[in-house]
Formats: sequence, C-alpha cells, structure tokens
Amino acid sequence: MTQRVELATVRDRPALDGLITDYAVAVDDGDWEAYRELFAPRGRADYRSAGGIEGEARAVAAWLAESLSLFPMRQHLIVNRRVSFGIWEQDTGDTAEVQADYVNPMATAGPAPDFVCGGRYAFGALRTDDGWRLNEVVVREKWRRLPEPKKTPVVN
Repeated sequence: MTQRVELATVRDRPALDGLITDYAVAVDDGDWEAYRELFAPRGRADYRSAGGIEGEARAVAAWLAESLSLFPMRQHLIVNRRVSFGIWEQDTGDTAEVQADYVNPMATAGPAPDFVCGGRYAFGALRTDDGWRLNEVVVREKWRRLPEPKKTPVVN
C-alpha cells in the first residue's frame, strides 16, 4: 500500500463513520430531510428483510416516516463497522462498502407492541463533491423480539 493510499484511508474512515452515525441519528430522530440528504442522487434503500420496502431514498424516507411514527422512541446502536474501499490502480477509489451490525430498540406510546430487532447493514457509499454519500443501504434483519404477553392471573 502506498503512502498516498494510507493517508486517504486515514481521512476517509472517519468520514464514513460519521456518515453511518448521521444515518442512525436521522432515523432515530425522525429527521427525514437529513435522511434524504445522506444519499447520493440515485441512492436506494432496501428494508424488505425487516418487513419494509425497497426503492429510491425519497420514497423510502416517506415510508419510514409513516411506519416509524408508531415508535416515538428509537435508538440504533450500530457496531462492528467493517470498511472496504474500491481500489483502482493502487489508489483509494471513490466507492466504499461498510458492513455493520445493529441493535434497534423501539418503544411505542400506543397500541403497537414495543420490540427490539437486530441484524446487519450493508452500506454502499460514493465520494461526491459534497463528501461521502450513501448510494445503497440494505438492512438484513436477523432477529426480532416482541414483548411477552402479560399473563392474566387465574381466579379460582
């Protein structure tokens, strides 16, 4: 690896980490404008493994806004980030992939049950004039835990 590639990697890793953190905060805070701004112009998201939709980021943001309105408390914990860069002629490219595990507790204020889910994200990112942007987000939900139903005491 050349010194130029090493320096680019040192600069790009924190930028990608910030992009993923901004993604989690935007979803958790319900800031759908910030969510949309994280994506490249043709960026897409795929939430089908979690019971959602796949499509262009603007359409997915609208779906998320409606679906997640049932859960006023959301908190993504995104960990174990593994970053790989596109390499072209021994130089860091303008693409990156980030695989990261997540745990996402959500709480309701209404009739829907509280639950926690977890899995793995696959983020695809592009370097743009405005910095790194997401061109793809794929959610691979691995598990979901719903609360146990409350037991009614038996009266004899």
